[in-house]
Amino acid sequence: MIDQAKLKPVKPDTRVERITDLQPGDLQDLCDAADAAIKAGGGFGWVKLPARDIMERYWQGVVTMPARHLFVARLDGVICGSVQLIHPPKNNEAQSFSVHMTTHFIAPWARGHGLARMLVEAAEKQAVADGFSVINLDVRETMEAAIQLYETLGYTQFGMNPCYARVDGKIIAGRYYVKVIDPHIPAPKI
Repeated sequence: MIDQAKLKPVKPDTRVERITDLQPGDLQDLCDAADAAIKAGGGFGWVKLPARDIMERYWQGVVTMPARHLFVARLDGVICGSVQLIHPPKNNEAQSFSVHMTTHFIAPWARGHGLARMLVEAAEKQAVADGFSVINLDVRETMEAAIQLYETLGYTQFGMNPCYARVDGKIIAGRYYVKVIDPHIPAPKI
């Protein structure tokens, strides 16, 4: 008989990586994780689950777009979340120093392992490596854990949109955040 008191808990394998193509298993994991996040009210624009072929085409499109960097979180090898960095279009010289962070989520079954933070930190590291100075993001007012994470990581709220999203027929406000990642640019005073 195994003495349960002597068993040591196994620490889960948590990691974040940038991916540029989706293997079939990865595509299914990513769609499953996104579905779970949407069902839990934490979608990234979607409120109702899209058909699986639409979700698959969405993710396949993300990895083919050169202006997007997709990072995924893995828990014990299974994709359980993502974040994207979107570069500004080439014709937008005035904002060529900033990127937009979006599609940040962790499936409910994988929360509590620090993966959301790891995703943001990986995106920030990539933004610095790519020569950007500022990261912008927006989030629904109801996403309290995400808001707390962003503020803990030094993101500054600079605006609100009282009519940001409609979920279940209810209008929800949204927050806009900025983080200066270039030490040569002063932090915003808001």
